[in-house]
Amino acid sequence: MNRHYYTSDNLDELETVEQELEAKGISTEQIHVLSEKDADVERHHLHDVPSFMKQDVVHSGEIGAVVGVVLAALVLGGAYLLGWTATAAGWVPFIFLAIVLLGFCTWEGGFFGIQVPNAHFRRFRNKLQEGKHVFFVDVEPEQEVVLEQVVNHHPKLKVAGTGTAAPHWIVAWLHRWHQFKRTI
Repeated sequence: MNRHYYTSDNLDELETVEQELEAKGISTEQIHVLSEKDADVERHHLHDVPSFMKQDVVHSGEIGAVVGVVLAALVLGGAYLLGWTATAAGWVPFIFLAIVLLGFCTWEGGFFGIQVPNAHFRRFRNKLQEGKHVFFVDVEPEQEVVLEQVVNHHPKLKVAGTGTAAPHWIVAWLHRWHQFKRTI
């Protein structure tokens, strides 16, 4: 999947674009609006970016986990090479320390990520501060033509680039989940 970013200062137009895309087969789960005016986005019934995803918790947590794995490997390797595992204590305290280090580094990375904007959205910080909204759509290669047709009918929508989209399986799962919730 590919992600296409657009900017606009008109939520009415974004609402129309979203409705046109949905009418042509692009699901709601593929369409998002990033804005600092969450109440206005909600009032226009647009699919906004959850506040959790506006922060860099996942990305920073992954970096913390990598650091934790390296530290855990150093603890286990160091204990083995220094012969500390051959003592009466054995491997248990070192395995426990490695697990604690991995968990702590992952937690600390996620904690740091709460404090910074999502790495994918940092480039739009100035646009958001200017009061603009970032409209982005995750599309399959065969949906590119549909997206282009709809966007071409909205000249006020400014192209802001492309990026990596959410994996297909996540979008499909979210779509099924929302359909399930509607049937309840």
